[in-house]
Amino acid sequence: MTVTPSTLYQLLQSFFGNLDWWPVDSTYHSYHHTDPRFEILIGTILTQNTTWKNVEKALDNLKQAHALSIYQIQKLSHDQLTQLIKPSGFFNQKATRLQQLTNYLITRYQGDLNKLFSGDMIQRRLELLSLHGIGPETADSMLLYAGDIPIFVIDAYTKRMCHRLTITVSNDSYDEIQHRFQQDLNHHYPSDQLVCIYRQLHALIVECAKQFCRPKPLCSTCPLSTVCEYPCLK
Repeated sequence: MTVTPSTLYQLLQSFFGNLDWWPVDSTYHSYHHTDPRFEILIGTILTQNTTWKNVEKALDNLKQAHALSIYQIQKLSHDQLTQLIKPSGFFNQKATRLQQLTNYLITRYQGDLNKLFSGDMIQRRLELLSLHGIGPETADSMLLYAGDIPIFVIDAYTKRMCHRLTITVSNDSYDEIQHRFQQDLNHHYPSDQLVCIYRQLHALIVECAKQFCRPKPLCSTCPLSTVCEYPCLK
């Protein structure tokens, strides 16, 4: 069976159902009159090189300090911020990146995320990529999950699955795999559904990779076993 991004979506969706990713604490933001999209921006940086469980601990610390907004982050010293996000690991590096992001948002967009996400997607993506420590995966996560912009996020799990399922791509580059997924999904789904589809498929790939398509995979119970070309199934 030929595996495409759209068939991958259908198989994983039927197995896992709706995963409703990216999680935010709507109650906190409603009470404090803060923008929940900024929590997503913070999360995309905190999740670099760590697990989501550790990110949640760091976010909880920020909530307890009432520091989960752009201007509240700006008020913190570097040392204060590192202590709050320490559970996420690489905390000095991540504190610098968070402070750089908040300064960028305040200086260029007056702290207004509506202004950030209302412009040309290509230009906004280039701006985010120009910030130190923000690569394609982080920038695209910001645009997709916080900005409702249809751009598919590629991560190590996606690359692993492409290799094992033999989804046809000309090379393993981020841009090539992203183009392949977007081209196929855009052909099968209407434009007004793409943000939801992109979010869900990315979440489904992550969940499948964590549960089954591990470095040492659990092929016999994997929902993709009927279409997978990985040697352990042969």
